[in-house]
Amino acid sequence: MTLYSSRPFSSLSFDPNTRCPSGITRRTKFTYQNHVRVRSDSSPTLDNSESPTKKTSLESSCAGRFCSCRRRHLIQAAATALLPISPSKASDFHYDYTAMLNRVHPPRPDWYEEFYASVLNTAMEPYEAEVSAHFISISNFDHMHILIVVECYCLFRGKIAGYKLQLFTNLKGKAKKVLEIGIGTGPNLKYYASDTDVQVFGIDPNRKMEKYAKAAAVAAGMPPANFKFLRAVGEALPLNDASVDAVVGTLVLCSVKDVDLALKEVKRVLKPGGLYLFVEHVAAKDGTFLRVLQNVVDPLQQTVSDGCHLTRETGKSISEAGFSGVDINTTLVSNATLISPHVYGIACK
Repeated sequence: MTLYSSRPFSSLSFDPNTRCPSGITRRTKFTYQNHVRVRSDSSPTLDNSESPTKKTSLESSCAGRFCSCRRRHLIQAAATALLPISPSKASDFHYDYTAMLNRVHPPRPDWYEEFYASVLNTAMEPYEAEVSAHFISISNFDHMHILIVVECYCLFRGKIAGYKLQLFTNLKGKAKKVLEIGIGTGPNLKYYASDTDVQVFGIDPNRKMEKYAKAAAVAAGMPPANFKFLRAVGEALPLNDASVDAVVGTLVLCSVKDVDLALKEVKRVLKPGGLYLFVEHVAAKDGTFLRVLQNVVDPLQQTVSDGCHLTRETGKSISEAGFSGVDINTTLVSNATLISPHVYGIACK
Protein backbone atom coordinates (compact mmCIF):
# COMPACT_ATOMS: atom_id res chain seq x y z
CA MET A 1 0.00 0.00 0.00
CA THR A 2 1.26 3.45 -0.87
CA LEU A 3 0.61 6.55 1.15
CA TYR A 4 0.55 9.97 -0.44
CA SER A 5 0.66 12.89 1.93
CA SER A 6 0.14 16.58 1.36
CA ARG A 7 3.37 17.30 3.22
CA PRO A 8 5.94 15.59 5.42
CA PHE A 9 4.46 14.64 8.76
CA SER A 10 7.57 15.79 10.54
CA SER A 11 6.57 19.38 9.83
CA LEU A 12 4.04 19.07 12.65
CA SER A 13 5.95 20.67 15.51
CA PHE A 14 5.19 22.09 18.91
CA ASP A 15 6.32 25.18 20.69
CA PRO A 16 7.87 23.88 23.93
CA ASN A 17 6.23 26.70 25.87
CA THR A 18 2.70 25.92 24.71
CA ARG A 19 0.50 22.94 24.02
CA CYS A 20 -0.55 24.08 20.57
CA PRO A 21 1.29 23.17 17.37
CA SER A 22 3.60 26.01 16.34
CA GLY A 23 2.31 28.08 13.49
CA ILE A 24 -1.34 27.08 13.49
CA THR A 25 -4.22 29.52 13.68
CA ARG A 26 -7.78 30.65 13.51
CA ARG A 27 -10.07 28.85 11.15
CA THR A 28 -9.50 29.04 7.43
CA LYS A 29 -11.46 27.52 4.61
CA PHE A 30 -10.79 23.80 4.28
CA THR A 31 -10.00 22.30 0.91
CA TYR A 32 -9.49 18.57 0.68
CA GLN A 33 -6.29 18.55 -1.30
CA ASN A 34 -4.47 21.15 0.72
CA HIS A 35 -3.02 21.06 4.19
CA VAL A 36 -4.87 23.51 6.43
CA ARG A 37 -3.20 25.81 8.88
CA VAL A 38 -4.88 28.12 11.28
CA ARG A 39 -2.96 30.77 13.13
CA SER A 40 -3.72 31.41 16.77
CA ASP A 41 -3.83 34.81 18.41
CA SER A 42 -2.64 33.44 21.73
CA SER A 43 -0.60 30.58 23.10
CA PRO A 44 -2.72 28.88 25.73
CA THR A 45 -0.90 26.72 28.23
CA LEU A 46 -2.04 23.38 29.51
CA ASP A 47 -3.18 23.06 33.10
CA ASN A 48 -2.60 19.57 34.40
CA SER A 49 -3.99 20.20 37.84
CA GLU A 50 -7.62 19.40 37.11
CA SER A 51 -9.25 16.00 37.10
CA PRO A 52 -12.77 14.73 36.38
CA THR A 53 -15.17 15.25 39.29
CA LYS A 54 -16.93 12.07 40.38
CA LYS A 55 -20.66 12.29 40.90
CA THR A 56 -22.88 9.71 39.24
CA SER A 57 -22.29 6.03 38.50
CA LEU A 58 -22.10 4.46 35.10
CA GLU A 59 -24.67 1.78 34.58
CA SER A 60 -23.65 -1.41 32.84
CA SER A 61 -26.75 -2.57 31.12
CA CYS A 62 -27.05 -0.97 27.68
CA ALA A 63 -25.47 -1.98 24.47
CA GLY A 64 -23.56 0.16 22.11
CA ARG A 65 -23.20 1.45 18.64
CA PHE A 66 -20.59 1.37 16.07
CA CYS A 67 -19.43 1.61 12.55
CA SER A 68 -17.39 -0.78 10.59
CA CYS A 69 -14.33 0.97 9.41
CA ARG A 70 -12.47 0.66 12.54
CA ARG A 71 -12.25 -1.13 15.80
CA ARG A 72 -15.02 0.88 17.33
CA HIS A 73 -16.99 1.04 14.11
CA LEU A 74 -18.64 -2.31 14.11
CA ILE A 75 -18.20 -3.35 17.50
CA GLN A 76 -20.96 -2.03 19.52
CA ALA A 77 -22.11 -1.39 23.01
CA ALA A 78 -19.99 -0.42 25.89
CA ALA A 79 -18.52 -1.10 29.15
CA THR A 80 -19.36 -1.68 32.75
CA ALA A 81 -16.73 0.56 34.23
CA LEU A 82 -18.00 2.09 37.43
CA LEU A 83 -16.61 5.60 37.32
CA PRO A 84 -18.60 8.37 38.96
CA ILE A 85 -18.47 11.49 36.89
CA SER A 86 -20.66 14.47 36.44
CA PRO A 87 -22.93 14.62 33.38
CA SER A 88 -22.16 16.64 30.29
CA LYS A 89 -23.50 20.16 30.00
CA ALA A 90 -22.94 20.67 26.28
CA SER A 91 -26.62 20.55 25.35
CA ASP A 92 -30.08 19.71 26.70
CA PHE A 93 -29.55 16.10 25.69
CA HIS A 94 -26.34 15.76 27.63
CA TYR A 95 -27.68 15.96 31.14
CA ASP A 96 -27.95 12.18 30.94
CA TYR A 97 -25.25 10.60 28.80
CA THR A 98 -26.76 7.14 29.21
CA ALA A 99 -29.96 8.42 27.60
CA MET A 100 -27.87 9.73 24.71
CA LEU A 101 -26.13 6.37 24.44
CA ASN A 102 -29.45 4.57 24.05
CA ARG A 103 -30.80 7.22 21.72
CA VAL A 104 -27.79 7.26 19.41
CA HIS A 105 -26.82 3.62 19.63
CA PRO A 106 -29.68 1.33 20.66
CA PRO A 107 -28.75 -1.84 22.60
CA ARG A 108 -27.46 -4.86 20.70
CA PRO A 109 -27.69 -8.51 21.78
CA ASP A 110 -24.94 -9.58 24.13
CA TRP A 111 -23.66 -12.28 21.74
CA TYR A 112 -23.49 -9.73 18.94
CA GLU A 113 -21.24 -7.41 20.90
CA GLU A 114 -18.98 -10.23 22.03
CA PHE A 115 -18.72 -11.59 18.50
CA TYR A 116 -17.45 -8.35 17.03
CA ALA A 117 -15.19 -7.53 19.93
CA SER A 118 -13.58 -10.95 19.58
CA VAL A 119 -13.21 -10.65 15.80
CA LEU A 120 -11.59 -7.25 15.97
CA ASN A 121 -9.26 -8.28 18.76
CA THR A 122 -8.03 -11.57 17.29
CA ALA A 123 -8.53 -11.53 13.54
CA MET A 124 -6.87 -8.18 12.98
CA GLU A 125 -3.64 -8.55 14.89
CA PRO A 126 -1.88 -10.93 12.46
CA TYR A 127 -2.61 -8.48 9.68
CA GLU A 128 -1.13 -5.40 11.34
CA ALA A 129 1.88 -5.37 9.04
CA GLU A 130 0.32 -6.64 5.85
CA VAL A 131 -3.17 -6.39 4.41
CA SER A 132 -4.65 -9.86 4.02
CA ALA A 133 -8.26 -9.33 4.94
CA HIS A 134 -9.53 -11.58 2.19
CA PHE A 135 -7.85 -14.62 3.73
CA ILE A 136 -9.83 -14.34 6.93
CA SER A 137 -12.32 -17.17 7.22
CA ILE A 138 -15.67 -16.08 8.57
CA SER A 139 -19.01 -17.86 8.64
CA ASN A 140 -21.66 -16.87 6.13
CA PHE A 141 -23.47 -15.00 8.88
CA ASP A 142 -22.82 -11.30 8.39
CA HIS A 143 -19.89 -12.22 6.13
CA MET A 144 -20.00 -8.99 4.17
CA HIS A 145 -20.19 -6.87 7.28
CA ILE A 146 -17.12 -8.42 8.87
CA LEU A 147 -15.03 -8.32 5.70
CA ILE A 148 -15.63 -4.60 5.35
CA VAL A 149 -14.53 -3.99 8.90
CA VAL A 150 -11.51 -6.24 8.71
CA GLU A 151 -10.31 -4.76 5.45
CA CYS A 152 -10.69 -1.17 6.57
CA TYR A 153 -9.14 -1.84 9.93
CA CYS A 154 -6.18 -3.85 8.67
CA LEU A 155 -5.40 -1.44 5.87
CA PHE A 156 -5.41 1.43 8.25
CA ARG A 157 -3.49 -0.13 11.10
CA GLY A 158 -0.92 -1.76 8.87
CA LYS A 159 -0.04 1.13 6.61
CA ILE A 160 -0.65 4.31 8.50
CA ALA A 161 0.96 3.15 11.73
CA GLY A 162 3.99 5.33 11.02
CA TYR A 163 1.80 8.40 10.80
CA LYS A 164 0.06 7.49 14.04
CA LEU A 165 3.39 6.93 15.77
CA GLN A 166 4.59 10.41 14.84
CA LEU A 167 1.24 12.00 15.65
CA PHE A 168 1.01 10.52 19.13
CA THR A 169 4.61 11.38 19.91
CA ASN A 170 3.30 14.89 20.51
CA LEU A 171 1.59 13.64 23.67
CA LYS A 172 4.66 12.05 25.21
CA GLY A 173 5.45 13.73 28.50
CA LYS A 174 2.91 16.48 27.84
CA ALA A 175 -0.57 15.03 28.39
CA LYS A 176 -1.29 13.39 31.74
CA LYS A 177 -5.03 12.90 31.27
CA VAL A 178 -6.15 11.58 27.88
CA LEU A 179 -9.60 10.69 26.58
CA GLU A 180 -9.87 8.36 23.59
CA ILE A 181 -13.25 8.25 21.91
CA GLY A 182 -14.08 4.96 20.20
CA ILE A 183 -11.21 3.18 21.88
CA GLY A 184 -12.39 -0.27 20.81
CA THR A 185 -9.79 -2.92 21.68
CA GLY A 186 -7.20 -0.24 22.45
CA PRO A 187 -4.76 -0.48 19.51
CA ASN A 188 -3.71 3.17 19.91
CA LEU A 189 -2.66 2.88 23.55
CA LYS A 190 0.80 1.59 22.74
CA TYR A 191 1.52 4.84 20.90
CA TYR A 192 0.83 7.30 23.70
CA ALA A 193 0.10 5.60 27.02
CA SER A 194 3.38 3.93 27.95
CA ASP A 195 4.28 6.55 30.57
CA THR A 196 3.28 5.31 34.01
CA ASP A 197 1.84 8.69 35.02
CA VAL A 198 -0.62 8.92 32.11
CA GLN A 199 -4.30 8.44 32.94
CA VAL A 200 -6.56 7.34 30.07
CA PHE A 201 -10.34 7.33 29.80
CA GLY A 202 -11.47 5.04 26.98
CA ILE A 203 -14.94 5.72 25.56
CA ASP A 204 -16.77 3.05 23.59
CA PRO A 205 -20.41 1.96 23.42
CA ASN A 206 -19.53 -1.76 23.28
CA ARG A 207 -19.15 -3.18 26.78
CA LYS A 208 -17.40 -6.25 25.39
CA MET A 209 -14.47 -4.09 24.34
CA GLU A 210 -13.52 -3.40 27.94
CA LYS A 211 -11.53 -6.57 28.60
CA TYR A 212 -9.54 -6.18 25.38
CA ALA A 213 -8.88 -2.48 25.96
CA LYS A 214 -7.71 -3.18 29.50
CA ALA A 215 -5.37 -5.88 28.23
CA ALA A 216 -3.99 -3.44 25.65
CA ALA A 217 -3.43 -0.86 28.38
CA VAL A 218 -1.43 -3.34 30.45
CA ALA A 219 0.55 -4.37 27.35
CA ALA A 220 1.34 -0.70 26.74
CA GLY A 221 2.86 -0.48 30.21
CA MET A 222 0.02 1.32 31.98
CA PRO A 223 -0.72 0.56 35.62
CA PRO A 224 -4.25 -0.97 35.63
CA ALA A 225 -5.52 1.81 37.90
CA ASN A 226 -4.61 4.42 35.27
CA PHE A 227 -7.06 3.15 32.66
CA LYS A 228 -10.83 3.60 32.89
CA PHE A 229 -13.24 2.20 30.31
CA LEU A 230 -16.44 4.25 29.99
CA ARG A 231 -19.53 3.16 28.12
CA ALA A 232 -20.71 6.18 26.18
CA VAL A 233 -20.87 7.82 22.77
CA GLY A 234 -19.03 10.81 21.32
CA GLU A 235 -22.14 12.97 21.32
CA ALA A 236 -22.34 12.90 25.14
CA LEU A 237 -19.00 12.41 26.88
CA PRO A 238 -19.37 11.56 30.58
CA LEU A 239 -16.58 13.85 31.73
CA ASN A 240 -16.46 17.30 33.27
CA ASP A 241 -15.75 20.48 31.32
CA ALA A 242 -12.03 21.21 30.85
CA SER A 243 -11.00 17.93 32.46
CA VAL A 244 -8.51 16.32 30.04
CA ASP A 245 -5.24 17.38 28.43
CA ALA A 246 -5.88 15.61 25.13
CA VAL A 247 -8.57 13.80 23.17
CA VAL A 248 -7.68 11.05 20.70
CA GLY A 249 -10.00 9.86 17.93
CA THR A 250 -9.09 7.61 15.00
CA LEU A 251 -11.70 6.50 12.48
CA VAL A 252 -14.55 7.58 14.72
CA LEU A 253 -16.34 10.53 13.16
CA CYS A 254 -17.45 8.54 10.14
CA SER A 255 -19.91 6.68 12.35
CA VAL A 256 -21.17 9.11 14.98
CA LYS A 257 -24.73 10.31 14.46
CA ASP A 258 -23.85 13.99 14.84
CA VAL A 259 -20.31 15.08 13.90
CA ASP A 260 -20.75 18.68 15.01
CA LEU A 261 -22.10 17.64 18.40
CA ALA A 262 -19.25 15.17 18.90
CA LEU A 263 -16.69 17.89 18.11
CA LYS A 264 -18.48 20.25 20.47
CA GLU A 265 -18.09 17.63 23.19
CA VAL A 266 -14.39 17.22 22.37
CA LYS A 267 -13.86 20.95 22.87
CA ARG A 268 -15.92 20.96 26.05
CA VAL A 269 -13.87 18.33 27.87
CA LEU A 270 -10.49 19.71 26.74
CA LYS A 271 -8.61 22.03 29.03
CA PRO A 272 -7.55 25.41 27.57
CA GLY A 273 -4.68 24.67 25.22
CA GLY A 274 -5.62 20.98 25.14
CA LEU A 275 -5.07 18.91 22.01
CA TYR A 276 -7.38 16.87 19.80
CA LEU A 277 -5.45 14.29 17.75
CA PHE A 278 -7.39 12.75 14.89
CA VAL A 279 -7.17 10.41 11.91
CA GLU A 280 -10.31 9.98 9.80
CA HIS A 281 -11.26 8.64 6.39
CA VAL A 282 -13.20 11.19 4.36
CA ALA A 283 -15.06 11.74 1.11
CA ALA A 284 -13.07 11.80 -2.10
CA LYS A 285 -12.80 15.00 -4.10
CA ASP A 286 -15.95 16.03 -5.95
CA GLY A 287 -16.01 14.99 -9.59
CA THR A 288 -13.73 11.98 -9.17
CA PHE A 289 -14.76 8.43 -9.98
CA LEU A 290 -14.08 7.43 -6.38
CA ARG A 291 -16.50 10.08 -5.11
CA VAL A 292 -19.19 8.82 -7.48
CA LEU A 293 -18.56 5.28 -6.25
CA GLN A 294 -18.72 6.42 -2.64
CA ASN A 295 -22.03 8.16 -3.28
CA VAL A 296 -23.48 4.97 -4.75
CA VAL A 297 -22.19 2.61 -2.07
CA ASP A 298 -22.73 4.90 0.93
CA PRO A 299 -26.32 3.83 1.78
CA LEU A 300 -25.30 0.17 1.75
CA GLN A 301 -22.15 0.94 3.72
CA GLN A 302 -24.20 2.59 6.46
CA THR A 303 -26.47 -0.44 6.64
CA VAL A 304 -23.87 -3.21 6.72
CA SER A 305 -21.25 -1.22 8.63
CA ASP A 306 -23.38 0.07 11.48
CA GLY A 307 -23.59 3.67 10.40
CA CYS A 308 -20.23 4.26 8.75
CA HIS A 309 -20.45 7.11 6.21
CA LEU A 310 -18.20 7.23 3.16
CA THR A 311 -19.01 10.77 2.06
CA ARG A 312 -18.44 12.90 5.13
CA GLU A 313 -16.15 15.91 4.78
CA THR A 314 -14.73 15.46 8.24
CA GLY A 315 -11.68 17.63 7.64
CA LYS A 316 -13.91 20.58 6.89
CA SER A 317 -16.02 19.87 9.97
CA ILE A 318 -12.94 19.87 12.20
CA SER A 319 -11.50 23.02 10.66
CA GLU A 320 -14.81 24.84 11.17
CA ALA A 321 -15.50 23.53 14.68
CA GLY A 322 -14.10 26.60 16.43
CA PHE A 323 -10.74 25.32 17.66
CA SER A 324 -8.16 28.05 18.24
CA GLY A 325 -5.67 26.18 16.10
CA VAL A 326 -5.99 23.41 13.53
CA ASP A 327 -3.30 21.55 11.60
CA ILE A 328 -4.80 19.19 9.02
CA ASN A 329 -3.02 16.96 6.53
CA THR A 330 -4.44 14.80 3.77
CA THR A 331 -3.18 11.43 2.65
CA LEU A 332 -4.29 8.72 0.24
CA VAL A 333 -4.08 5.09 1.28
CA SER A 334 -3.92 3.65 -2.22
CA ASN A 335 -5.10 0.12 -1.49
CA ALA A 336 -7.91 1.10 0.83
CA THR A 337 -10.30 1.57 -2.10
CA LEU A 338 -13.46 3.23 -0.79
CA ILE A 339 -11.77 4.80 2.23
CA SER A 340 -8.55 5.83 0.52
CA PRO A 341 -8.74 9.59 1.33
CA HIS A 342 -7.77 10.35 4.92
CA VAL A 343 -7.21 13.45 7.02
CA TYR A 344 -5.02 13.50 10.10
CA GLY A 345 -3.63 16.14 12.38
CA ILE A 346 -3.99 18.13 15.57
CA ALA A 347 -6.48 20.74 16.76
CA CYS A 348 -5.88 22.98 19.76
CA LYS A 349 -8.59 24.35 22.02
